[in-house]
Amino acid sequence: MEDTFKHQALRKKLVQHLKKSGIKDFKVLQAIEKIPRHFFFNSAFLQFAYDDVAFQIGEGQTISQPYTVARQSELLEVRKGDKILEIGTGSGYQASILSTLGAEVYSIERQKKLHDKAKIMLEKLNCNVKCFYGDGYIGLPEFAPFDRAIVTAAAPYIPEPLLQQLKPRGILVIPVGNETTQVMKKIRKIGDNEYDTKDYGNFSFVPMLGETT
Repeated sequence: MEDTFKHQALRKKLVQHLKKSGIKDFKVLQAIEKIPRHFFFNSAFLQFAYDDVAFQIGEGQTISQPYTVARQSELLEVRKGDKILEIGTGSGYQASILSTLGAEVYSIERQKKLHDKAKIMLEKLNCNVKCFYGDGYIGLPEFAPFDRAIVTAAAPYIPEPLLQQLKPRGILVIPVGNETTQVMKKIRKIGDNEYDTKDYGNFSFVPMLGETT
């Protein structure tokens, strides 16, 4: 698959749209301009790759809307060298953005087909992402602690293991709610079992899957 001048121009246009939509983090916008989002699409749907919409990627999952990817990335306050836990690899696009921001990403996916496909794509893009097939609700305790954690699916509640696997002053960004609408929450760990939580508006994600789903 090629990254043509046309694709690059479409990314520039998308970045301008995201700026107008309120995304302010320059490094996040740079990462979105750099990563070819169309690489994560089926070739039959490439014309939709730079629309600011979520899109089906199979297995009942979606690649998130670019605004959502940008907003979650912005809320994470990613620093170069951060160790980030991602719940829901999906297409791999969000992980590629975090890697481009200089993070070391540990990403879990519950759907085996998506896990396998995303792992291949992220390797092709030379992203610093370690992919795991498993249950995002339990995180990756063997690789904890993490500077940041991000959930890219609708969580009915905040999984305690994800909070416990954060470093002091670590941040978790997670959409919490029902299958229709969720509130984006930014949770900063300020002490042992002590957290500061702020809400950042309503979003819509596909449900977070666990071991029994």
